[in-house]
Amino acid sequence: MTGGFEDAPQKPHYAGHRKRLRERFIAGGADGLPDYELLELVLFRALPQLDVKPIAKALISKFGSFADVISAPPERLREVEFVKDAAITEIKLVQAAALRLMKQRVMKKPMLASWSALIEYIRAAMAYETKEQFRILFLDRKNVLIADEVQQQGTVDHTPVYPREVVKRALELSASAIVLVHNHPSGDPTPSRADIEMTKQIAETCQKLSIVVHDHVIIGRDGHASLKGLKLM
Repeated sequence: MTGGFEDAPQKPHYAGHRKRLRERFIAGGADGLPDYELLELVLFRALPQLDVKPIAKALISKFGSFADVISAPPERLREVEFVKDAAITEIKLVQAAALRLMKQRVMKKPMLASWSALIEYIRAAMAYETKEQFRILFLDRKNVLIADEVQQQGTVDHTPVYPREVVKRALELSASAIVLVHNHPSGDPTPSRADIEMTKQIAETCQKLSIVVHDHVIIGRDGHASLKGLKLM
């Protein structure tokens, strides 16, 4: 004779864990969760039939932290077993949402009043990139941020920058001032001689058209460097 409890479908062993983890997050927020548990919450929907704890731990082990995981390139994420399109979509969605929130905190606001938030945003956007990016923050005459654009993308250690193109775009946006930003994928934000020379060329070109170059900020995983703060411009 069959039937009874022996034939009832068994819930996977991790089902209770998912419920408890969600309840802990709702009750106490993210501060009480280690990085791998926060990452588990991200992976739940993408991998409903799997125990995601070992996957989350493998991702943290490979990349180092929650921030490193959500910022990692999709091709690197795929190197971890079971991390396919669905999981990558959820991970990159978290990154996109975080960047959107941070960007909205600084757009249309005076640069000096939101400088710390601005640095946090551009670090989140660029510090983990594997190739150099050159972006420009465009400001109006009151130093309010009116646009943030990636102008060029290069290799692991070089991005071609053309001063005339920088000035042309500033004029198109009616910008009165700009802040130059680029990243060093090596992680070390120390300015190179080429960085200093490129800044000088752009500043000289902008000066002819009364566009002020306020700063050139270099972003790395280990921090950031301001050429103005270092008295290199």
